[in-house]
Amino acid sequence: MLTVDVRDLRHGPIATRAQVAVDDPIFAGLDLQLAEPLRVDGKLQATGAGEYFWQGHLAADVRATCRRCLAELLLPVSAEVGVMFSADPDAQDDPGVYPLAPTASAINLGEAVREELALVVPGYPLCRDDCKGLCARCGADLNAGPCACAATPDNT
Repeated sequence: MLTVDVRDLRHGPIATRAQVAVDDPIFAGLDLQLAEPLRVDGKLQATGAGEYFWQGHLAADVRATCRRCLAELLLPVSAEVGVMFSADPDAQDDPGVYPLAPTASAINLGEAVREELALVVPGYPLCRDDCKGLCARCGADLNAGPCACAATPDNT
């Protein structure tokens, strides 16, 4: 459930729990591939007139390519998220606040989930911290051992 009716918040915080499919439109345009549905779990609460705070947790495995050796890998992604939604025109200049229309009757957490996920996925993933990468000359994977051109003298 990524959309919450704000009228339901008059009874207190609302639990939000969803599994967002890997092909959900909220991920369109992001340069990432989810290996499984994104798990979203959190709580939305009113913090004032026209202001709402959502605290949640995002978790999934993301398919990626090591930036050094080009090996395919699965990255476990897990993040705690805190997001503010506000109908206050003065607060809408703050990049950390998601704007709401003054007459909003529902809050869609989808955009916040999308942006927060994009922020926690590493831009330059490594298969391991000590990845040796590929040989610049022959392209061999140096994690598997030295390549044949490593034993030849440099002729430059």
